[in-house]
Amino acid sequence: MYQTELLFILISLFAAALLCFLSRNRRLIEVSSLVASGIALMESVAISLQVAHFGANVSGFFSTDALEAVIMLIIAVVGFTSTVYSIEYLRRETSKNIIGLSGVSHLRSRVREYFILLNLFMAMMFLAITVSSPIFAWIFIEATTLSTAFLISFYNKPSSIEGAWKYLIINSIGILLAFFGTLLFFPAMNSGIGNGLITWHLLATSAANLDPLVIKVAFIFIFIGYGTKVGFAPMHTWKPDAYSRAPAPIGALFSGALLPVAFAVILKFKMITDATVGSLFSQNLFIIFGLLSVAIAAAIIFVSRNYKRLLAYSSIENAGIMALGFAFGGLGIFAAMLHMVYHSFIKSALFFSSGNLLLAYHSAKIASVRGVINIIPVTAVLFLTGFFAITGAPPFGIFFTKIFILSAGIKEHPFIVATVVLLATILFIGFLKHASAMVFGQPPADIVKEKEGLWLIIPPIALMALALLLSFYIPPFLYTLLNKIALHY
Repeated sequence: MYQTELLFILISLFAAALLCFLSRNRRLIEVSSLVASGIALMESVAISLQVAHFGANVSGFFSTDALEAVIMLIIAVVGFTSTVYSIEYLRRETSKNIIGLSGVSHLRSRVREYFILLNLFMAMMFLAITVSSPIFAWIFIEATTLSTAFLISFYNKPSSIEGAWKYLIINSIGILLAFFGTLLFFPAMNSGIGNGLITWHLLATSAANLDPLVIKVAFIFIFIGYGTKVGFAPMHTWKPDAYSRAPAPIGALFSGALLPVAFAVILKFKMITDATVGSLFSQNLFIIFGLLSVAIAAAIIFVSRNYKRLLAYSSIENAGIMALGFAFGGLGIFAAMLHMVYHSFIKSALFFSSGNLLLAYHSAKIASVRGVINIIPVTAVLFLTGFFAITGAPPFGIFFTKIFILSAGIKEHPFIVATVVLLATILFIGFLKHASAMVFGQPPADIVKEKEGLWLIIPPIALMALALLLSFYIPPFLYTLLNKIALHY
């Protein structure tokens, strides 16, 4: 049943991509993409409910356990809202001649290209997280790199092309290291190789027979390789450029959906590694890179000059917080997964807000954006609320997940916890400095107040409302899934 619904998701996304390729009608392209992402959302909810109530399905080409179900939900929610936002966002950009400068035919081809790649990007993420083979997971994550490189260079500006090349080169190197690490998991296995596909389940059941030294080396390659995709420091250098150059909805998908997918693959290998060599080895890696990520983000936040790059460094910090949660274990794992959910929704809402800022001010520079509250007031409130939410201010859930993560580690790692608290304070002050300067103050003389598009503010409002609701009420099925993840990972 799970696999039938998953295939329905994939067929709808691939069909939408094909229809976008064949059609020249903009409305048909938009509607087909919207329907496909809507189907993906409904089916992801259905699969998550089934996994929560009836358990995991680990047979066949696809597997769906609690971790995969939660990541599917994240992809579906962020993907649907990104598609809704993209429709109006691209219409505004074309009306302002930001794209489509070469005439109507060029405009149609650019919009068609965007939605083709958007649907393929979502399909590759669904495949990467649900496929039962680590080799195929690697293939589909590499496919996300190829499809999104063209989305980063979407505007065909020198800076966009430079960002796309940087993203492509750094992530390709990272993924190559991950491939090498994946292959190192296989030689120690004798059983099951002759039967064809080596699956996550087969690796997990054979963990006791794997060579501990080889597995340690393999997991280091895995962590660095897929950690590049997550954006852990010091493998994060592609992130600020890619996030700042890509269209706002693609930035939301990068931070809100692709980051959890890559993180989940690391967690799958972590479970196998822990069964072979014990949990201390992977915990130390998570602590080192988690703390370094938070430190790097705190060090750079004050000198950031681009508000989309600001969001990129915030993602690096939050990835580090999640890594620490998984390192501390127990309650930390539960809180880290919940933190991942909150971060995906809030950060996506912030990226949508950044798109509204770009449409109104025609600049991504922080110094050029002043008096947002007077120009686009709803977006100003959303951006400011999102800032408080993403930095861990109450009553939003990230406040609680950070407390739970730090409390899980304070007994065994008090110095690390104290350092994180200090760095988080620095990040809050730095983010507040930039956000308050943008929202308040006197707007530039050449910027005029304009009506905010309804479909440009509904997606971020919906995501912020969902994040706030989940801060006070976690649905039973989601609570069950998170508990299962905490027990197994």
